[in-house]
Amino acid sequence: MSEKTFTELVVEAIKRIPKGKVATYGQIATKAGNPFGARQVVRVLHTLSEKHDLPWHRVINSRGTISLTGEGYELQRKFLEAEGITLDEQGKIDFDRFLWKP
Repeated sequence: MSEKTFTELVVEAIKRIPKGKVATYGQIATKAGNPFGARQVVRVLHTLSEKHDLPWHRVINSRGTISLTGEGYELQRKFLEAEGITLDEQGKIDFDRFLWKP
């Protein structure tokens, strides 16, 4: 039996983020075995979210904000707010309330 790839571990970690919680790119990378792989998490989200039905909207940056801009930002914010995740006036998500702590 072969070891799982970083990409497979990232997909599994993202699928485990519960509704109403968020995780950071770096947090997912660390869970998948590469604490320096945050940019690779972005790549996985971009290429595999639809194929694996990933809750991509639950992954945000380490500043607690949405990295997307324009329509992508608005869509992610809408999905997060539909799950009860609120953003403050600066567009930040309160990690004390909403960060996934597995």
